[in-house]
Amino acid sequence: MNIGSLLPRHARYRPDHLAIVFNDQRLSFREFNQRVNRLANALLGLGLRKGDKIATILPNCLELLEVYWAVAKTGLVVVPLSTLTRGKGLVNLLRDSDVTTVITNRDFVEEVSAIKQALPDIAGDRYLVTGNEVVSGYRSYNELTAAASDRNPEAIEINDEDLFNIIYSSGTTGQPKGIVHTHYIRAMYCTLFASAYRIRPESIIMHAGSIVFNGSFLTLMPSMYVGATYILLEQFEVKAFIETIRRERVTHVKMVPSQIVAMINAPNFSAEALDSLEMIGTVGAPLHLQHKEKLNSVLPGRFYELYGLTEGFVTILDKNDYDAKANSVGAPPPFFEMRIIKEDGSEAATGEVGEIVGRGPALMPGYYKRPDLTEQAIIDGWLHTGDLGYVDEDGFLFLVDRMKDLIITGGCNVFPRDIEEIIVQHPAVREAAVFGVPSEKWGETPMAVVILREPGAVSEDELRDWINERVDSKLQRVHAVAFMEDFPRSTAGKTLKRVMRDPYWAGRDKRI
Repeated sequence: MNIGSLLPRHARYRPDHLAIVFNDQRLSFREFNQRVNRLANALLGLGLRKGDKIATILPNCLELLEVYWAVAKTGLVVVPLSTLTRGKGLVNLLRDSDVTTVITNRDFVEEVSAIKQALPDIAGDRYLVTGNEVVSGYRSYNELTAAASDRNPEAIEINDEDLFNIIYSSGTTGQPKGIVHTHYIRAMYCTLFASAYRIRPESIIMHAGSIVFNGSFLTLMPSMYVGATYILLEQFEVKAFIETIRRERVTHVKMVPSQIVAMINAPNFSAEALDSLEMIGTVGAPLHLQHKEKLNSVLPGRFYELYGLTEGFVTILDKNDYDAKANSVGAPPPFFEMRIIKEDGSEAATGEVGEIVGRGPALMPGYYKRPDLTEQAIIDGWLHTGDLGYVDEDGFLFLVDRMKDLIITGGCNVFPRDIEEIIVQHPAVREAAVFGVPSEKWGETPMAVVILREPGAVSEDELRDWINERVDSKLQRVHAVAFMEDFPRSTAGKTLKRVMRDPYWAGRDKRI
C-alpha cells in the first residue's frame, strides 16, 4: 500500500482530467504530478531521506497539497500543524515530532523566526518559505522547486507500515498527542470512504475547512484514489462557498457543524443553488437534530454523519438511513467492529449507555513516542474512545456525550447534549454549548453559552427561563445563560468547551 503511486497513475492514464482547483489555478493530473515531482525532487536534493519529518505551518494553499503528495512519493513524513499554534506550543510540537524541515509562508515567518534558537536540531537551510518574496534566513520554496526535475523521483520502496503523517490532536481535552497514520491506514481512507460516500472518478469534491484537520482526509484521500476533481478553498466564507458549489457543480462536501449551521442560515442557501450535491457530510462534533431537519427538508437524501476519532474508529450514518435513524450517528462501516462497555468492563445491553470502543483497519499504531498513552487508549486491540453512547435493536449507534463533558449534579449524570438539543429549538438561537460549572449545593450545575441569530432578540434571563420550562428534569435546568458572538474553536472547527468552562473552575471571572 503506497499511496504515492496514485497520482502518477492518474497522470499516466487520465492526464488531462481536472485534478486540482485552487483560486484561479486549475491543474490537470499531468500538471499537478509535475508540480509534486518538482517538490519531491527538491526535498531529496536537500538531503532528506525516507522517514524524515517535515512540518508545515501553512493555511489552505496549493503548496500544502503538493507537500502531502510529495511525501507520499518519497517516504517522508508530514507533520501538518495548525497556523493557530504559536510560541512554546509550537516549539513543543516541532520537538516532539522530530521535525528536520519546516515549510511555512511569509505570514508566519516572524513567528517561526522567534523560535529558531529553541530548535537546534533543525538546520538553518531546512526552513522553506513559499511565495516569491526573498526572506532572509529562509530558502525559497518557489526557487527550489523551479530548479528541480518534474519527472517522477527515483522509486523508493514504501510498505504498509511506513509512516505518512503525524497529526496532532486538536487539544479539546488537554495536551495534543501525535497520532500516527501509515500508508496502509491512508489507503483504507481511500477505499472505505470512497465506497461509503459514493465517490467516483466523475465526482467533484470541495473542501473549505483547514486541511491540517484529519476530517479533511475523509474526502481528500478517496478523491485522489478514484481520480476525482478536488477543489480547495482558502477558507470558509459561506456565500462564496454556496456560489462555488453552484458554479462548479460540486457533488461532495465535508463540513463541520458550525459550517452547516452557517450555510442553512445564509441568504443564498437554496435547493436550486445546491442541487448538484450528492453528499453533505458532517464531522467533528454532533450536529443538532434541529439543524439536520432544516438541511434535509431543503436538500433531502444527501446528508451523511460521521462519528469518529483521528485515532481510527468511525461510524457512518448513511443518507439512506437518515429518515429512520435521524438521531443516530450510524453504524460501523465494513471491517470495523464496535462494543458498548460499562464501567465494570462488561458489555452493555441494547439501549444501555456505556463507553464506545471499537477497532478496524484504520486504527492508529499508536501515539508518536508515547507507548504509555497508547496503552491507555488501545486495550487488547480495542480503541477506548472516551465517548458515551448506546446501540438500538438494529445496531445503530446513538451518541450521548463525551465522558469528560458529563455533568454530575447532585450525584446524578446530566448529558450536555440533551440540553443543547432543546436550546437550539428557540427561534433566536443559532448555536449552543452546555457545560458544568461549580455549585456549592450540587457539586456542579449546567450552564449554557449561546450564539444568537440577532443580538438583542432575547435576554439571557428570558432564555434561561424558556430552557428550564422545557427540560425533562430539574437536574437539567441551567443555572445561567451567557451570550457570545462566536465560540472558541479548534482548527478542526470543534467548539472548545474547556476554554469556556475552565475559568469557572479556576475561580476567576464568573462571566464569559
